[in-house]
Amino acid sequence: MPTVLRVGPYRLFFYSGDGDEPVHIHVDRDDNIAKFWLDPIRLQVSEGFNRIEISNIYKIINENQLRLLEAWNEHFGS
Repeated sequence: MPTVLRVGPYRLFFYSGDGDEPVHIHVDRDDNIAKFWLDPIRLQVSEGFNRIEISNIYKIINENQLRLLEAWNEHFGS
């Protein structure tokens, strides 16, 4: 499960078996996890994060979207 980026308490990563799904990123902090589609950016699922954190995570993903897409394409060969 490659970690692509760490920002503050958040770790952004994907699972190596995710290649058959649309491009997305998982985000965790402690026991909380969320999954965001990357193109376009939208929340797919969240467990434990409050609305303020989801908004902050969205901003992080938006600011790093190109980097995240490049990491996905490098890993999955798209």
